[in-house]
This record gives sequence, C-alpha cells and structure tokens, in this order.
Amino acid sequence: MISDVLDEWTPRSPDQAALLEEYRAFVAASGAAAVDRSLAPAHLTASCFVLTADLSRVLLCFHRKGQFWVQLGGHLEPDDVSLADAAYREAREEGGIADLRAGGRLPVDVHRHELASAFGRCRTHWDVGFVAYAPADAVPVVSDESEQVAWFDVDDLPAGTPDDVAVRLRTVLDEVLATR
Repeated sequence: MISDVLDEWTPRSPDQAALLEEYRAFVAASGAAAVDRSLAPAHLTASCFVLTADLSRVLLCFHRKGQFWVQLGGHLEPDDVSLADAAYREAREEGGIADLRAGGRLPVDVHRHELASAFGRCRTHWDVGFVAYAPADAVPVVSDESEQVAWFDVDDLPAGTPDDVAVRLRTVLDEVLATR
C-alpha cells in the first residue's frame, strides 16, 4: 500500500511520534479512502519542503485557494507509487525546478489540518512531509496552483505564512540535521 512508509519511519520528536500513531490508525480504519480524495473528505496528502543544501532557504508558494504562503505539495494521483513520489512530483510541478534532489523515501514530518470551505469537498488533510534539495541558484517557476513561488530565509518567512508552517519547518530542519 502507498502508505506503508508510515510504518517504516521513526520520528525523532515525541510529538511527531504520537501524531504518527494517529496516522497509522487513520489509514487502517480508512482503507482506500485514506489515499483517494474522491472517496472521502479526509485523506492523506504529500508535501515537500524544498531547501537549499545549506538549509538556509526554503521554497514556498502562495497558495491560490488558501491565500497564504506554504510548502509545496498536494493530493496523491493514481500514478503515484509512493507518498514520496507524490511529494516530489508536486514539488517539481508547483516549483518549476526540474533538478530537485530527493531527500529520501521516508517522511520528515506529519501534520493534520482542517480546511476552509474554499477547498471544496476536502475537509481534512493528513499531510505527510518530505524534503528535497535544490541548487542555490535555482529559479522557481509559478504554476497554475500558485500565485507566486519564491525563496525565503528559513528564519524570515513572509507575512501571510501560517504559524504552523514555521513550526513544521523547524521540525523538518531538526529531523534533517539529526540524520546528517
């Protein structure tokens, strides 16, 4: 199953480990609906924190529906063979950087969030975050899903970034630094 990676990952953060247990229960209870947005308003999504190799900058997009700055990512598609595959596909599509280097097949964070009515049928995203690296001189390209895509210093995120994005980014950086 596409979500098997959730059984393989051991997060360093106790909070992430507790939330991961909720994810495992959700997937077990939901079956195919956990990965198919057409089957349920609550489902897994995959996101990607695109960083420079020195971890000083992060690529964010201004989300068209949400009207906020956020990491790249989205829904799983039928051709995605893994959550990581979905995250890296979304990152390439939304960021326009073809030469991303995947940070691995295991997640770096999980984050469940409720959605506003602007997101249509979707009500809860059980997001699984991954990391990828881009060359420091990579120039992002805006996609149909974003109004803007830009690089930001990890310690100086733009106005309009939800607080939980900064918290997630810190969790991701801690996870990456612990495995280097």
